[in-house]
Amino acid sequence: MKLLMTLVLLLAPIFGAFAATSTDEEQLQEMIYQALYHDPSSPRIGATTAKLTIISFTDYNCPYCKQFDPMLEKVVQKYPDVAVVFKLLPFRGESSSLASRVALTTWREHPQQFLPLHQSLMSKKGNHTAATIDAAATKSGTTRVEPDELSRETLNLNLQLARVVGVQGTPATLVGDTLLAGAVPWESLDELVQQKLEQANDR
Repeated sequence: MKLLMTLVLLLAPIFGAFAATSTDEEQLQEMIYQALYHDPSSPRIGATTAKLTIISFTDYNCPYCKQFDPMLEKVVQKYPDVAVVFKLLPFRGESSSLASRVALTTWREHPQQFLPLHQSLMSKKGNHTAATIDAAATKSGTTRVEPDELSRETLNLNLQLARVVGVQGTPATLVGDTLLAGAVPWESLDELVQQKLEQANDR
Protein backbone atom coordinates (compact mmCIF):
# COMPACT_ATOMS: atom_id res chain seq x y z
CA MET A 1 0.00 0.00 0.00
CA LYS A 2 2.84 2.40 0.76
CA LEU A 3 4.22 1.89 -2.74
CA LEU A 4 0.82 2.50 -4.31
CA MET A 5 0.28 5.69 -2.33
CA THR A 6 3.73 6.90 -3.36
CA LEU A 7 2.72 6.23 -6.94
CA VAL A 8 -0.53 8.15 -6.46
CA LEU A 9 1.41 11.16 -5.20
CA LEU A 10 3.76 10.97 -8.19
CA LEU A 11 0.76 10.80 -10.51
CA ALA A 12 -0.77 13.94 -9.00
CA PRO A 13 0.99 16.36 -11.39
CA ILE A 14 -0.46 14.41 -14.33
CA PHE A 15 -3.98 13.85 -13.06
CA GLY A 16 -4.50 16.76 -10.69
CA ALA A 17 -5.25 16.97 -6.99
CA PHE A 18 -7.69 14.05 -7.29
CA ALA A 19 -4.74 11.68 -7.60
CA ALA A 20 -3.29 12.72 -4.27
CA THR A 21 -6.45 11.84 -2.36
CA SER A 22 -8.04 8.97 -4.28
CA THR A 23 -7.84 5.51 -2.73
CA ASP A 24 -10.36 3.77 -4.99
CA GLU A 25 -8.65 0.71 -6.46
CA GLU A 26 -10.31 0.91 -9.87
CA GLN A 27 -9.44 4.58 -10.22
CA LEU A 28 -5.88 3.87 -9.14
CA GLN A 29 -5.56 1.09 -11.71
CA GLU A 30 -6.85 3.46 -14.39
CA MET A 31 -4.30 6.07 -13.35
CA ILE A 32 -1.51 3.51 -13.55
CA TYR A 33 -2.74 2.46 -17.00
CA GLN A 34 -2.81 6.06 -18.20
CA ALA A 35 0.66 6.70 -16.76
CA LEU A 36 2.02 3.64 -18.53
CA TYR A 37 0.41 4.16 -21.91
CA HIS A 38 -0.55 7.83 -22.25
CA ASP A 39 1.90 9.96 -20.27
CA PRO A 40 2.84 12.76 -22.70
CA SER A 41 6.25 13.01 -21.03
CA SER A 42 7.17 9.49 -22.19
CA PRO A 43 8.70 9.23 -25.68
CA ARG A 44 6.88 7.06 -28.19
CA ILE A 45 7.38 5.83 -31.73
CA GLY A 46 5.15 4.03 -34.21
CA ALA A 47 1.41 4.27 -34.73
CA THR A 48 -0.42 7.37 -33.52
CA THR A 49 -3.57 5.31 -32.96
CA ALA A 50 -2.22 1.88 -32.08
CA LYS A 51 -3.98 -1.46 -31.75
CA LEU A 52 -1.05 -2.62 -29.62
CA THR A 53 1.22 -0.42 -27.52
CA ILE A 54 4.45 -1.92 -26.20
CA ILE A 55 6.02 -0.49 -23.04
CA SER A 56 9.82 -0.61 -23.06
CA PHE A 57 11.63 -0.20 -19.72
CA THR A 58 15.17 0.59 -20.78
CA ASP A 59 18.46 2.12 -19.63
CA TYR A 60 21.07 3.90 -21.75
CA ASN A 61 23.91 2.23 -19.82
CA CYS A 62 22.47 -1.29 -20.15
CA PRO A 63 24.40 -3.45 -22.68
CA TYR A 64 21.40 -5.75 -23.18
CA CYS A 65 19.14 -2.78 -23.87
CA LYS A 66 21.56 -1.68 -26.57
CA GLN A 67 21.21 -5.11 -28.20
CA PHE A 68 17.44 -5.27 -27.86
CA ASP A 69 16.37 -1.71 -28.65
CA PRO A 70 16.77 -1.96 -32.48
CA MET A 71 14.24 -4.82 -32.43
CA LEU A 72 11.58 -2.42 -31.12
CA GLU A 73 12.18 -0.09 -34.04
CA LYS A 74 11.97 -3.13 -36.33
CA VAL A 75 8.59 -4.02 -34.79
CA VAL A 76 7.02 -0.62 -35.54
CA GLN A 77 8.42 -0.73 -39.06
CA LYS A 78 6.93 -4.18 -39.66
CA TYR A 79 3.59 -3.58 -37.93
CA PRO A 80 1.93 -0.22 -38.71
CA ASP A 81 -0.64 -0.72 -35.93
CA VAL A 82 1.98 -0.96 -33.18
CA ALA A 83 3.47 1.79 -31.01
CA VAL A 84 6.32 1.67 -28.51
CA VAL A 85 6.44 3.84 -25.38
CA PHE A 86 9.85 4.23 -23.75
CA LYS A 87 10.04 4.27 -19.97
CA LEU A 88 13.62 5.35 -19.37
CA LEU A 89 15.15 4.07 -16.13
CA PRO A 90 18.28 5.26 -14.29
CA PHE A 91 19.28 1.82 -13.00
CA ARG A 92 22.97 2.13 -13.85
CA GLY A 93 24.36 5.19 -12.18
CA GLU A 94 24.37 8.96 -12.45
CA SER A 95 25.29 9.04 -16.13
CA SER A 96 22.31 6.81 -16.87
CA SER A 97 20.10 9.34 -15.14
CA LEU A 98 21.68 12.24 -17.02
CA ALA A 99 21.31 10.54 -20.41
CA SER A 100 17.67 9.75 -19.65
CA ARG A 101 16.90 13.30 -18.54
CA VAL A 102 18.51 14.75 -21.67
CA ALA A 103 16.46 12.39 -23.82
CA LEU A 104 13.22 13.17 -21.95
CA THR A 105 13.77 16.93 -22.20
CA THR A 106 14.56 16.57 -25.89
CA TRP A 107 11.31 14.64 -26.36
CA ARG A 108 9.26 17.45 -24.86
CA GLU A 109 11.11 20.37 -26.48
CA HIS A 110 12.03 18.83 -29.85
CA PRO A 111 10.00 15.60 -30.24
CA GLN A 112 11.10 14.96 -33.82
CA GLN A 113 14.71 14.88 -32.61
CA PHE A 114 14.17 12.27 -29.91
CA LEU A 115 14.63 9.13 -32.01
CA PRO A 116 17.97 10.15 -33.58
CA LEU A 117 19.28 11.05 -30.12
CA HIS A 118 17.90 7.84 -28.63
CA GLN A 119 19.59 5.78 -31.34
CA SER A 120 22.87 7.63 -30.82
CA LEU A 121 22.76 7.12 -27.05
CA MET A 122 21.98 3.43 -27.49
CA SER A 123 24.81 2.93 -29.98
CA LYS A 124 27.50 3.87 -27.43
CA LYS A 125 29.31 0.80 -26.10
CA GLY A 126 29.84 0.84 -22.36
CA ASN A 127 28.61 3.41 -19.86
CA HIS A 128 27.98 7.02 -20.75
CA THR A 129 29.70 10.07 -19.34
CA ALA A 130 28.65 13.69 -19.67
CA ALA A 131 31.08 13.93 -22.60
CA THR A 132 29.64 10.94 -24.45
CA ILE A 133 26.09 12.26 -23.94
CA ASP A 134 27.18 15.55 -25.54
CA ALA A 135 28.86 13.59 -28.32
CA ALA A 136 25.65 11.64 -28.94
CA ALA A 137 23.73 14.90 -29.31
CA THR A 138 26.33 16.20 -31.77
CA LYS A 139 26.37 12.95 -33.74
CA SER A 140 22.59 12.89 -34.04
CA GLY A 141 22.31 16.57 -34.90
CA THR A 142 19.93 17.30 -32.06
CA THR A 143 19.48 20.61 -30.33
CA ARG A 144 21.28 20.84 -27.00
CA VAL A 145 18.93 20.95 -24.03
CA GLU A 146 19.33 21.49 -20.31
CA PRO A 147 17.62 18.69 -18.33
CA ASP A 148 14.69 20.18 -16.45
CA GLU A 149 12.86 19.25 -13.26
CA LEU A 150 10.04 17.51 -15.11
CA SER A 151 12.55 15.04 -16.53
CA ARG A 152 13.57 14.14 -12.97
CA GLU A 153 9.93 13.69 -11.97
CA THR A 154 9.34 11.47 -15.00
CA LEU A 155 12.27 9.24 -14.03
CA ASN A 156 10.90 8.93 -10.50
CA LEU A 157 7.49 8.00 -11.88
CA ASN A 158 9.08 5.45 -14.24
CA LEU A 159 10.85 3.83 -11.30
CA GLN A 160 7.59 3.48 -9.39
CA LEU A 161 5.77 2.13 -12.45
CA ALA A 162 8.55 -0.40 -12.98
CA ARG A 163 8.11 -1.66 -9.43
CA VAL A 164 4.33 -1.93 -9.82
CA VAL A 165 4.70 -3.87 -13.09
CA GLY A 166 7.36 -6.13 -11.61
CA VAL A 167 10.43 -4.98 -13.51
CA GLN A 168 13.62 -6.25 -11.85
CA GLY A 169 16.11 -5.32 -14.55
CA THR A 170 16.43 -3.97 -18.06
CA PRO A 171 15.41 -4.42 -20.72
CA ALA A 172 11.88 -5.31 -19.64
CA THR A 173 9.15 -5.15 -22.25
CA LEU A 174 5.43 -5.16 -21.62
CA VAL A 175 3.59 -6.58 -24.64
CA GLY A 176 -0.11 -6.68 -23.88
CA ASP A 177 -0.33 -8.48 -20.53
CA THR A 178 3.00 -10.29 -20.97
CA LEU A 179 6.20 -8.95 -19.44
CA LEU A 180 9.35 -10.04 -21.28
CA ALA A 181 12.48 -9.99 -19.14
CA GLY A 182 15.81 -9.44 -20.84
CA ALA A 183 16.93 -9.21 -24.43
CA VAL A 184 14.81 -11.97 -25.94
CA PRO A 185 15.49 -13.15 -29.52
CA TRP A 186 13.74 -11.41 -32.40
CA GLU A 187 11.70 -14.53 -33.15
CA SER A 188 10.23 -14.58 -29.64
CA LEU A 189 9.36 -10.89 -29.71
CA ASP A 190 7.88 -11.08 -33.20
CA GLU A 191 5.75 -14.11 -32.34
CA LEU A 192 4.38 -12.45 -29.22
CA VAL A 193 3.57 -9.21 -31.06
CA GLN A 194 1.70 -11.16 -33.75
CA GLN A 195 -0.24 -13.03 -31.05
CA LYS A 196 -1.24 -9.86 -29.20
CA LEU A 197 -2.22 -8.12 -32.43
CA GLU A 198 -4.46 -11.04 -33.36
CA GLN A 199 -6.10 -10.86 -29.95
CA ALA A 200 -6.63 -7.11 -30.38
CA ASN A 201 -8.20 -7.64 -33.80
CA ASP A 202 -10.56 -10.28 -32.39
CA ARG A 203 -12.03 -7.90 -29.83
